[in-house]
Amino acid sequence: MKKSELVAIMAEKADLKKVDAEKALNAFVDAVTEALVKGDKIALVGFGSFETKKRAARKGKNPQTGAEIDIPASTVPTFKAGRGLKDAVK
Repeated sequence: MKKSELVAIMAEKADLKKVDAEKALNAFVDAVTEALVKGDKIALVGFGSFETKKRAARKGKNPQTGAEIDIPASTVPTFKAGRGLKDAVK
C-alpha cells in the first residue's frame, strides 16, 4: 500500500478531506520520528510499540568480493506488533 492509498483510506474512515488526513499522517510520522530520536518508546495498546535498539559493531562480508568488512555499531528503529494486531492478521 502506498502513502496515497493509506491517506485515502484514513480520509474515508475518519470522514476527513484527503488533505487533512495527509496532515494527520505526516504529524504522526513526525511525532514517532522525534520520539525515537530522543530514545523514547511509543506504545499503542492493541496495535504495537515503536522503540530503538542498539546493534553492536560486527564483521561482515562484501557479497561481491568476499572481502571482510567492519560494520559499525548503530541504533535502529524497531516495531513490535501488539496482541490486537497479531490476532487481526491471523
